[in-house]
Parts: sequence; structure tokens; C-alpha cells
Amino acid sequence: MEATSKIRNVLGLTLSSPLIIAGPCSAETEEQVLSTAKQIASLKRASIFRAGIWKPRTRPGQFEGIGSIGLEWLKKVKAETGLPTAVEVANVKHVYEALRMGIDFLWIGARTTVNPFSVQEIADALKGVNIPVLIKNPVNSDLDLWMGAIERIQKAGITKIGAIHRGFSSADKSQYRNKPIWELPIELKRRMPDIPMICDPSHICGNRELLFTIYQTAIDLDYEGLMIETHCNPASALSDAKQQVTPAELDKILKDIVVRFSTVEDRKFLSSLEDCRDRIDELDNKLIHLLANRMEIARSIGEYKKQTGVTILQNARWNEIVKNRTKQGMEKKLTADFVMKIFESIHQESIYHQKQTMGNEIAGAKEK
Repeated sequence: MEATSKIRNVLGLTLSSPLIIAGPCSAETEEQVLSTAKQIASLKRASIFRAGIWKPRTRPGQFEGIGSIGLEWLKKVKAETGLPTAVEVANVKHVYEALRMGIDFLWIGARTTVNPFSVQEIADALKGVNIPVLIKNPVNSDLDLWMGAIERIQKAGITKIGAIHRGFSSADKSQYRNKPIWELPIELKRRMPDIPMICDPSHICGNRELLFTIYQTAIDLDYEGLMIETHCNPASALSDAKQQVTPAELDKILKDIVVRFSTVEDRKFLSSLEDCRDRIDELDNKLIHLLANRMEIARSIGEYKKQTGVTILQNARWNEIVKNRTKQGMEKKLTADFVMKIFESIHQESIYHQKQTMGNEIAGAKEK
């Protein structure tokens, strides 16, 4: 698996399978932390033990983390199990305390990534320090914020950096606590190919019953690892109880995951794959040609509208397009959402060309 090679090179870990980071959402008691860590270590599947030490919640009054004393417990975890440890840091004080206690990995959480000021302060505190840093996506679906946080840590001189995909907050109803929006981490992987991508299914799902599908999807998309909240007794957890699994449940899920490879040496497979890609390239070329022809017609429509004083936006026509194209797409086994996204992009491009023809400054309209 190519992913393990990238993890070795970037984070300095020795792996023969995807990286597994496991441990409780929050360190609650010394007994809970050590019991969970020993059970995880006995599985011989996890490479890093994680635990939340500082846990500011959306609203005050809930459990907000045990605080710095938890770092002492993590020190014992490493001494007694050999597992490297990881904690979330949200400010300069957290960074200094974690470094002082010998924590091996730091991660920056979604609520911090969204704030460039906070990330910069953490980056400044890390200058001159050689420690791996994992950066979660921001709460909102903003790729530039995520990349910006990574770049700030890079400019501080940190060379061992990974990204964590934990899903995105959304007002839309969903079965997930945080919608995966897979296209964003995929685009980050394209723009920053040297940054390992780790998936946090626990925060995406918010419910342990949904975890396996997200685990498998991440591995199928060539993610380099998983961060999984694991607790010796999830029912009694003081934070995020529903999304945590026991070490035994973690072991079962990981056994069921099918690990795939970025490439293989099978000549028959490679030949068939290349043939399929050639056909896709041919179809893509035709699509580009057809789209260019469509925009030529849009420019002609814009000229007719300009001559007759007709507005660009014609809602009845747009509704007709949405209805008919969605139906046609579904008849060809395409999802309605996919078809809608395509034609939204097409009509916005058409609007642009009509505006250019008409010389108008109309924004956000729909095509005729």
C-alpha cells in the first residue's frame, strides 16, 4: 500500500498497514486512560495512543477535559505500553505543556484550524521544535483555511505534517454528525500530494453504528490512516459517548476492513486499466468539445436577448432544464444530485458567456 510508504517518510513511523491512532475522546481518570491504552496495545494494531486533555465544548457546563494532569497519565501510557502519544493543542500554553511532558504527536482541532490567528500562534510556539503535527480540517467546508493552516505550520519549520479529515458542519439534515464531503480532502490530496491524509470516522459519524462504512471508504480512497476514538467503557464516557468503541470492537472492525493497493504489478490488470483510461480520455475530450459548442449557443442567446431587451434569467426555462435533465440522468443510472451539480455548473458558465455578450454585471443569476 503506497499510503504506508508516505506515512513512513513524512511522520517517521514504521508501518506495514494503514496508520491507526486510537484512544478515548477525553482522558477522564488515570485508571480509564491506562486500561484503554493497555487493551489497545494488546491488539497490536494501533501505532499511536490519543486522548483529549483540554476539551472546550460548544457550551459551558459540560466536561471540558481533565487538564494538564492528564499529560502525566499519557507519560505512563508510553512507559507501560510503548505506544507514542498524541494530544490536541489549541493555544500556546497547550503546546508548551505537551512538549514539556514529552508528548510525541500534536494535532490541531477543527475549531482551531478555522482561526488563522490561533494557528499562527501555535506555529510560532513550534519554531525550532521537531515534532509531528496533524491538522484537522476546519469546522466549515473551506479548503483554503485547511491549506492555510498546513502552510503556517510548514513555515514554522515543521517537516512532519499530516492532515486529518473529520467532516464538516452543515445545516443540512444528514445521518452524519459532520458531513464527509469527500471531494474536499480529495482536492487537498491533489494540491498537497506529500501530506498524508488520515480519516477521523468518529467525528464524521457521531455514532459507532455508522463507523465501518466510513472506515472502508477512507481506505478505498487511499487514505494513509484512521484516527478512531476508543474507550474501555464508552457508555460511561464523559464526552462523545455514542461515537466511541471498545478496544474489542475496534479490533473486529479493523479485521473486517479490506485494505487495497494504489497499484499492482499484474500486467493484465494494468493493460485493462490503461484501456479504460484511454476510453475515458476520449469521452472527456468529446465532453469538452460539446460544452464548448453549448457555450457558443449561449453566446448567441445572449446576443438575441441583448437585441430584444430580454433578461438573462428565465426561471421557467431553468426549472424545465432541472426537471428534464434530472429525469434523463436517473434513467441512465446517474444520481439526481450528480446531475444537478453538473447542470448548475453548466448554467453558471452559460450565464457568464451571456453576460459577456450583453455587457451586464448580473451576478448569481440562472441561465435561460
